[in-house]
Amino acid sequence: MRIDKGHAGSIDLSGLNVGMLLDIPGKMERGNWTLALWIDDRATDEQFAKLEEIFRGSARGTTGLFKLLVGEYLGAERAPISFTTENGKRTLSVGKFIQGSVEPIGGQREAEEVSVVNTQYWMGPEVIVAKALQGRVRAFGRVWNFEGRSAEICNIKWVGP
Repeated sequence: MRIDKGHAGSIDLSGLNVGMLLDIPGKMERGNWTLALWIDDRATDEQFAKLEEIFRGSARGTTGLFKLLVGEYLGAERAPISFTTENGKRTLSVGKFIQGSVEPIGGQREAEEVSVVNTQYWMGPEVIVAKALQGRVRAFGRVWNFEGRSAEICNIKWVGP
């Protein structure tokens, strides 16, 4: 997650990044998710603590859902995180743990991304349908490869209580 602009109380979170791994076995609404977090190594201790609180669901608001759905929390670590967008392709690097890139799939009209709009999806009402070009995760004793799988791109507007 790239936080373009945001704060938690008086703590400014603008410009920071958070890498989040959610392992969701089966239907999302059934819970029992596994969560791991990587928080921008540029964050102060205060920002780190607040971001961990938010993304664990403890701060309530939009991410409060995580508190109900996450059954196992693997922890949070500091890591250098970079997120870039070039010609529609989004690339994420989280230290030595995550290397990923996704790009929108092509549609009938060449110049337009395939998207689903006006949804009640909890992350955002508009979702761009994408494909993972690279998606490797090595962390917490687990190894995942998401290359070639479906992916979603969306702007998220998360708010607190």
